[in-house]
Amino acid sequence: MRKPAYLKKGDIVRFVAPSFGVTTEPYMSRHARSAKNWKRFGYVIEEGPNVHRNDGVAGSASPKERADEIMAAFASDASLILSVGGGETMDEILPYLDFAKLKAGEPKWFMGYSDNTNLTFPLAILCDTMSIYGPCGPQFFMKEPRLSEKDALRMLEGEKDFAGYPKYSKTKTNPDKPFLPFRLSQKKVITPINYKKPMKGILLGGCLDCLINMCGTKYDKVKEFNKKHPEGVIWFLEACDLSPLGIRRALWQLKEAGWFENANGFLIGRPLCGEANWMGVDRFNAVTDILGELGKPMLLDIDLGHVPPALPIITGANAKVVYKNENIHIHYED
Repeated sequence: MRKPAYLKKGDIVRFVAPSFGVTTEPYMSRHARSAKNWKRFGYVIEEGPNVHRNDGVAGSASPKERADEIMAAFASDASLILSVGGGETMDEILPYLDFAKLKAGEPKWFMGYSDNTNLTFPLAILCDTMSIYGPCGPQFFMKEPRLSEKDALRMLEGEKDFAGYPKYSKTKTNPDKPFLPFRLSQKKVITPINYKKPMKGILLGGCLDCLINMCGTKYDKVKEFNKKHPEGVIWFLEACDLSPLGIRRALWQLKEAGWFENANGFLIGRPLCGEANWMGVDRFNAVTDILGELGKPMLLDIDLGHVPPALPIITGANAKVVYKNENIHIHYED
């Protein structure tokens, strides 16, 4: 698996908008503050042409224009390509991306989460290239990065050891108070299932909402990936819009498609559906009823996904995952 070079001061960070652009509050104010902060961190800032657009159908621009922006960013001198947001229709850019060219070119870090699964995942599966499932650009609006953003910077600069956070938040964004940070108010409880020893393998996954759309398409090369990597996969999965029943159906689909045949374990993030219960299905048994029969270790409700804070994860990296002291610890191997 190809690993991009770690960032060093003076490198270029290029903002792109492969999904939503930065056109509403609080994201406009946060993006402007974030750009200033990245400069203060010691990096050079560039912006792609779609960052401030809202001309597409649930996207910054047309699918081809968004794909062109991505291709240009990977052909540029940037060391980090940083998405400015998630959204709804990033999957539509896939037919316009030249994955052969991306695979042949110099590897660069791409970072984003949610809808950005539509690039972080194919980069690993199709291009043998690592990426970071982590915070989008506007999340770096705080003068002193904390939690997810701090860990993302540490990760990009070469740190290899990370741990989960003490609590999580239910704070919602406020357009009238763009710089109001979320408040850690909820006690975190990770539920281990079948966990007896550290998990080892390649980290692969993202947002379930996006992964099920790729399943069965020409971008689905998971079986081929599994064959090339007998060391096994640690799947990290989280959900945005899916209900508990939607999560159950999505996991069933991916399991029946053979995606988990090489699984060494599962890391399941906190889903936005939270405490919802649909006909007896909740966020826990939606997972355990479908994946439990595989007999693999699982850690449920880890710091991952749309309920902050969320650990950044290097998609495609070999790692050891340990559950101790009621927390998750990830060590990235060289």
